[in-house]
Amino acid sequence: MDDTPAVAVHGLVKRYGEVEAVRGIDLEVARGETFGFLGPNGAGKSTTINILCTLVAPTAGEARVVGLDAVRDRAAVRRRIGLVFQDPTLDGPMSGEQNLRFHQELYGVDRRRAPARREEVLRTVGLWERRADPVTTYSGGMRRRLEIARGLLHSPQVLFLDEPTIGLDPQTRSSIWAYLAELHRSEEITVFVTTHYMDEAEHCDRIAIMNEGRIVALDTPDALKAQVGADRVTITTDDDEAALRALRAEFGLEGAVREGALTVRVPDGAGFVPRLFARLAVGIRSVTVTRPSLDDVFLAHTGTTIRDAEAGAGGSMHPMAVRMRGR
Repeated sequence: MDDTPAVAVHGLVKRYGEVEAVRGIDLEVARGETFGFLGPNGAGKSTTINILCTLVAPTAGEARVVGLDAVRDRAAVRRRIGLVFQDPTLDGPMSGEQNLRFHQELYGVDRRRAPARREEVLRTVGLWERRADPVTTYSGGMRRRLEIARGLLHSPQVLFLDEPTIGLDPQTRSSIWAYLAELHRSEEITVFVTTHYMDEAEHCDRIAIMNEGRIVALDTPDALKAQVGADRVTITTDDDEAALRALRAEFGLEGAVREGALTVRVPDGAGFVPRLFARLAVGIRSVTVTRPSLDDVFLAHTGTTIRDAEAGAGGSMHPMAVRMRGR
């Protein structure tokens, strides 16, 4: 088997004027891997995807896909990748199968094999029975599945999915990931996905956590959570500031108030709670103990949660990055 990485990035930088969207990242993704970029909107995930998919040229550094340079070998890279954009790109009045047929013609797929391939990918994503219906009659989840099917038509070696479930309800998001797991088994391709949903990152073999254009952590989800170690105790109280002072005085612990609750890290959350009720001289409304999560990993590396990071950045990318992504 070819051991050339599916994706290799070294010293990658992208600037839009004075804004540095990607700040010198290094990354390798093995063939056959399901790899995830996890981070808030505006972290540089989509910009990096656009560089790898030859839609945007880097300011500095190198990006390779299956050994091909994403700048010098653009046409060859495009023949070997599939791409599902964050924003919908289907032709609504056309049927599902017509959308796929048009895509096949653009990619020059062998016409003798094209009908069988359309059926194959439509069955993979559970849309064969709806193939003749206009896309305007499809639900949001069905449209996403059709876009995934379209990205698979020309049998790519790497499938890039930029926030594939954004805007979908939790049940539909779960079904999309079930289809992604199935296609990964049936197509034997590398899947590279960006997301800001913690639960979705758990589906990946490895994840890179991005924040403000940098990769701040990279490993398997379990290994990243193991690095955090401590349990998270979330407390709602009558007076958070008084509770913070009491935690410091009584237990020698530093807490933080985020999203309307006080959080503190301790090695044994279950054992800490009884002592908390016995010694904290502030009214406690609720206590929740959770094992380390990817949100804890993000917090440990950045000092904030993904939700707070998105709120601080306005939840948007640099305007030039948005325009380039649309193009």
